[in-house]
Amino acid sequence: MNSFSLRRAAGLLLAGSLSLTAVACSQADETGAAGGKVTISVNGQPPQTQPFERKVFDEDVAEFEAANPDIDIEPHEGFMDPKTFSAKLAGGQLEDVFYAYFTDPANLIARRQAADITDYVKDFPNYDAIRPELRDVFSKDGKVYGVPTANYSMGLLYNRALFTQAGLNPDQPPKTWDEVREAAKKITALGDGKVGFAEYSKNNQGGWHFTAWMYSVGGQVARQDGDKWVADFNNDKGREALQHLKDMRWTDNTMGEKQLLVIEDVQQMMGAGQLGMYLAAPDNVPTLVNQFKGDYANYGLTGIPDGEGTLIGGEGYMINPKASPEKIKAGLKWIQWKFLNPDRFEKNLQRYKEQGQPIGLPVPPVADVWTGDIAAKQSQLKESLATVPVANFQSYLDATPKGKIEPPNAQQVYAILDNVMQAVLTDRDADVSKLLADAEAKVNPVLAQVK
Repeated sequence: MNSFSLRRAAGLLLAGSLSLTAVACSQADETGAAGGKVTISVNGQPPQTQPFERKVFDEDVAEFEAANPDIDIEPHEGFMDPKTFSAKLAGGQLEDVFYAYFTDPANLIARRQAADITDYVKDFPNYDAIRPELRDVFSKDGKVYGVPTANYSMGLLYNRALFTQAGLNPDQPPKTWDEVREAAKKITALGDGKVGFAEYSKNNQGGWHFTAWMYSVGGQVARQDGDKWVADFNNDKGREALQHLKDMRWTDNTMGEKQLLVIEDVQQMMGAGQLGMYLAAPDNVPTLVNQFKGDYANYGLTGIPDGEGTLIGGEGYMINPKASPEKIKAGLKWIQWKFLNPDRFEKNLQRYKEQGQPIGLPVPPVADVWTGDIAAKQSQLKESLATVPVANFQSYLDATPKGKIEPPNAQQVYAILDNVMQAVLTDRDADVSKLLADAEAKVNPVLAQVK
């Protein structure tokens, strides 16, 4: 899941309208070239209801075409909808360059629904400087089928103001789940409806966050057993995660009486200054400010508790398997120039800053996908142009848990695991072991569908 703004969180269906305009069949279409030019269709253009983002995208298309007069970009709104993808590909309506969330590439590669670009990425500038675990999402058996352009990872978002009021040091946030539990007690003790820690449990978001808990303690939700996938949460790690959550809810009473929450509920609580902590990706912070009247100075973000692993999500671009070599080359040139161009870091940051967008958070307009000197350059620019208190989020950047992507058939798995989270948070007598065993019996048939 991309966080909910990226995915825009782990686990929601893809957003945006899709262009279903049929492409005329001609020799120029088949080769991608006409009159010395290559025309490529690309998706990911923001809708007109997002005027700033749409303006940036359209300006980039014009600038790219001016710098590359041999390439024409045909932009389409929307993203890649799994429900219509195969039909669009079969009908010749799929864009040459298409957007994919991190949960998509494995199935697309297995079905041969993305072009093998292994020979082409050899000429892709700075490809080797992209974080290897992100490149791996778009690779299989030594072959490359796409390029990551953005990512998020889960951390612990906390209210610095409430930490101070509760006698906690906001510059030393919790590093373990035990420390989260103790901090939640002190915040709840402030009274006046304050809630120490909140968690989701509806609309697949409960299963999504249970996955994050599992990763944080070194567990997983699914594993490969030979050539098939099986559930892997009905074990000590699963019981550890659920028991900790159950203890916070019922023994400590630090999670509030209102349950069956979704992300908007939790964000509203945090924006109103009533919540101490919740699991989140960095893109939650601008949402708290812009939609829920929060203040950047009041928030901090740190690494996920225990830090044995963290849920990552994100996005990238792949190429239509029917694309000609000319289109593949042009498509990769667009992807690199638009999304992965260190030479454009400063310009992108400046124009976002001019529009009052937050600079300094580990979120776009420049993707945190880099290693080495490029990552250092990006960090320096973001700090020098920052409009938010960068130090509040440094401990998140310093944390280095191993990133793990979502399980296969994530949304179906999450729907089942929602029930586990709901039971623990609404039933004082919930039997953790039975809940996990029952969920395992339901998840295994879902994973059996993965090919």
